[in-house]
Amino acid sequence: MERLEATSELQSRLSSLSFSSFPGVTSNQCDDRPLDRLQSTDLSQSCIQFINQADMDESKEDLGQHCEGNEEAPAEPALGEGGEENNSAGSCQPSAEMKAQMPPLKPPTTWTSAALKELKAKLRMEDDSMVTVYRGDIMTVHVPTVPEAKKVCWEFATDGYDIGFGIYFDWTPVTSRSITVHISESSDDEEEEEELEGPVTNGDIEKGSKTQTNSNLAEILPVYRQDSHLSVQGGSHDFPGEGTYLLKFDNSYSLWRNKTLYYRVYYSA
Repeated sequence: MERLEATSELQSRLSSLSFSSFPGVTSNQCDDRPLDRLQSTDLSQSCIQFINQADMDESKEDLGQHCEGNEEAPAEPALGEGGEENNSAGSCQPSAEMKAQMPPLKPPTTWTSAALKELKAKLRMEDDSMVTVYRGDIMTVHVPTVPEAKKVCWEFATDGYDIGFGIYFDWTPVTSRSITVHISESSDDEEEEEELEGPVTNGDIEKGSKTQTNSNLAEILPVYRQDSHLSVQGGSHDFPGEGTYLLKFDNSYSLWRNKTLYYRVYYSA
């Protein structure tokens, strides 16, 4: 009993001492802070603020920023919408996804034939099968895939001198079934390759190959100089899917000589 009475008396003295030692804490707090901010302040923070005025000002600023952050919280969905827009914009670039979907391309089947005169005589009688590829030019034949066939075939020969030849495949969906021919100067084609295929890795066409960075374009056969003036150069390639073949006849390495080219491209089941 004596201990209990002593404890009660001690608690009473401590209570009276704390109220008498910090007079006006509650009134100052109410005057300095709005009611809503007072509700989130405990007694220990009040004591520290009363003793150190600088700390109190700093605490006010922190608390004010916290409240402003809470007021701006409803704007988060707008940020989320912006994030979705960024994601959709990124999805417009097909590089990674489309490249992952591309199956590996098989190498073409190639062959040569000694029937050089026979092929030239036959192609002279056909329209647009005998053309001149001028010095410094590149002729590209665009051959889209068709559902009626399973592979593309080609044959070509030249008069007197060789010519560069390579094959690429564009995975872009086919919009036209027509075979078209595009002739460009070497400088124009190099600019197009820088945009679509990346820089030329080797300046010598005899070493072939250009590096592709365009996700839609894949290399089947690097551009190499072919002895098409000595024998017929032919080959075929099975369709890897829907897209367009680019058969390049490259005379960009020649500074003086134009090349007479005899060629034909056809489908096979």
